Amino acid sequence: MKKRPLILVTNDDGITAPGLRNLISVMIEFGDVFVVAPDSPQSGMGHAITLDSTLHIESLILDEGPQIEYSCSGTPADCVKLAVNEILNRKPDLCVSGINHGSNSSINVIYSGTMSAAIEAGIEGIPSIGFSLLDHSWNANFEPLKKHIRSITKNVLDNGLPQGTVLNVNFPKNNIKGIKVCRQAKANWVEEFDKRTNPQGKEYYWLTGKFVNQDKGEDTDIYALQNGYASVVPVQFDLTAHHFIQNLNTWNFND
Repeated sequence: MKKRPLILVTNDDGITAPGLRNLISVMIEFGDVFVVAPDSPQSGMGHAITLDSTLHIESLILDEGPQIEYSCSGTPADCVKLAVNEILNRKPDLCVSGINHGSNSSINVIYSGTMSAAIEAGIEGIPSIGFSLLDHSWNANFEPLKKHIRSITKNVLDNGLPQGTVLNVNFPKNNIKGIKVCRQAKANWVEEFDKRTNPQGKEYYWLTGKFVNQDKGEDTDIYALQNGYASVVPVQFDLTAHHFIQNLNTWNFND
């Protein structure tokens, strides 16, 4: 009898986040689910790992179901590292991260704890997917996403992913017309810092800003989302600018 896939589920919004609970409910249809997620919100942590303090994990039961769950005091990347090296007795067949409350499209993938967890699993050789919804509300409606999550998950389990590649999946807030495979849009945040003074006279700052999309292409994740489609972007974690190596070799580094 064929073993059910072992699926690791994690996120960056914390173990009680509705997005995570909804993702668990889909994954138990596909395999044996282990959840290792932060014990508190870790949004915007990127690929941070804990080096200068201790890490703690705790077994807990939050919902009825067959899944096994642990909360972790560390970052999303820490959760994956602990799951693979300490908690699980074999390598997962799949890692899914999310469903994030908010977008991880375009340049947001760089800052995302959700995607960093998926990337960490990818580094471990585990096929991985990050799921996000363009809705920051704690009470967001995740039901319309589930049939698409099932389809994407089944395809990854059936077909696998190339070594060094993970999927970044984002869903629009409203009606989802379908799924489009896209590239990452060229966009960035224009940051501003709101400078204030506390009652003791000490200055402090709040980071603010606006998202600017310079990319007019119709094959991008931003375009797909703006037009009602879920975007699927294959992401690689080899950051080498291969196209520049030949040019760089013409430079004289001996002066």
